[in-house]
Amino acid sequence: MPTVFDQFTRRTTDVTAQLAALDIPLTTPARPPADLNPADPWASNYTAPVNRSTLAWCTAATMLADHHHTGIDRQVLAADALLRELGVRGLAQLHSDFCAGAPIDYRFTPCPYCSGIGEDPTQPACEEVGCAPWLEFAGHDHPCPVCHGDDYQPQWIAEERMTELEELLADAIEERERHASLRYRIRARLYTGRRAPNGPTGDGTPR
Repeated sequence: MPTVFDQFTRRTTDVTAQLAALDIPLTTPARPPADLNPADPWASNYTAPVNRSTLAWCTAATMLADHHHTGIDRQVLAADALLRELGVRGLAQLHSDFCAGAPIDYRFTPCPYCSGIGEDPTQPACEEVGCAPWLEFAGHDHPCPVCHGDDYQPQWIAEERMTELEELLADAIEERERHASLRYRIRARLYTGRRAPNGPTGDGTPR
């Protein structure tokens, strides 16, 4: 019976199959610093290879291809750079960039890495993540490094937001009415003072 984690296997399988069909290697070779030209402003100084078969890389390439409406092959170098510079957490930065830099509420928007389950989809061991010794026990969950384990519940969050908006709207209406009432009383008092029946007119001449 398929599990929720099977979707991550499918994601990597689909992307790596596309790379293989395009004769794109699944690992970028490390470039030794001796090969760099210091006078070249576009020269890269990376020395570590990038594994293009990881879930993080496949997720980045898919996000870039879907956003720019291109094939995976057009986004290979961009995905390499993202994972090389920022690692898995770069997916959150990329997601925010796609939304013009706005913060992403992963309670309302599915995480592009874990698809909203809140756990690290690679299911790492505590030793890999660096958990404290007292947390290393069977069944210990590791939150997603992108959404940090936010509970994706759009229906509940949408209802909660509507309630908050209704409360803010009611407060704003009440504040507006209070200010309108105050302005009315001030205007009435000033008007009454200028138009007293037996008093002088506004220019000081008797009626």
